[in-house]
Amino acid sequence: MFVLNKLKHEFFSLLPPTIFFFITFCLMAISKHLILKEYNVPFAGWGNALIGALIVGKVVLLTDMLPFINRFPDKPLMYNVAWKTLIYFLATMLFRYVEHVAPMLVKDESLAQIHQQVVDEIVWPHFWLIHMWLVVLLFVYCAARELIRVIGKRDIMTMFFGTP
Repeated sequence: MFVLNKLKHEFFSLLPPTIFFFITFCLMAISKHLILKEYNVPFAGWGNALIGALIVGKVVLLTDMLPFINRFPDKPLMYNVAWKTLIYFLATMLFRYVEHVAPMLVKDESLAQIHQQVVDEIVWPHFWLIHMWLVVLLFVYCAARELIRVIGKRDIMTMFFGTP
């Protein structure tokens, strides 16, 4: 029973960030699709939106377990929003880096060679565009989440959807 309750709690904790980032990543994918369509380039990136949302959702869930994540609870909201945005962004970048490096470690190459190969294969304009968007989206997510924490879920629901 304890395990089932824990899994249920983890699942419902994972839903809000995953849904938020799935919607926003789909909007990014639609933009990319429309741009590529103009040049008759086929697009097959819808799965990336789902996978990206699951990855960021899991990173947010894991990062929330860190003891220093709520470093500024008594300061203005901007402190916690900026801090959490930075932590989530760094954690997401680390996760994505490990995601690229881990399969190559099986080939018995040195970590320095693998790192150089990853750096050489990155399409830098695409990398920076994705990460600029990620910072903005993480900031919006953190701001909304901090507002919900301070105001309360019930009051937010009432403000948006009327009486409960």
